[in-house]
Amino acid sequence: MTGLQRPTEVALDADLIEEARTLGIDLSDAAAAGIARAVAGKKAQQRFAEEYADVIRSNNEYVAKHGLPLRKYRSF
Repeated sequence: MTGLQRPTEVALDADLIEEARTLGIDLSDAAAAGIARAVAGKKAQQRFAEEYADVIRSNNEYVAKHGLPLRKYRSF
C-alpha cells in the first residue's frame, strides 16, 4: 500500500454506522481494515487456484468420469 488516502463514498446500513459510532469505532479505519482482509483473502484464493490448478482439474475430471467417491454415504 502507498498510504495515500482517497475519499470514497460507500453505502452502509444506518443502524450499523450508528452502533459503530456509539462504540467509538473509527469508520474509516474499520473499513480500511476490512477491505485489506478481503484483498488478502482474495489474493490467497487466487494463489491457491493457480498453484493447484492441475490437481483441481484432475479431481474435476475424475468426478465427471466416476462420480463422487463416497456418494453412497451421503445423507441428502
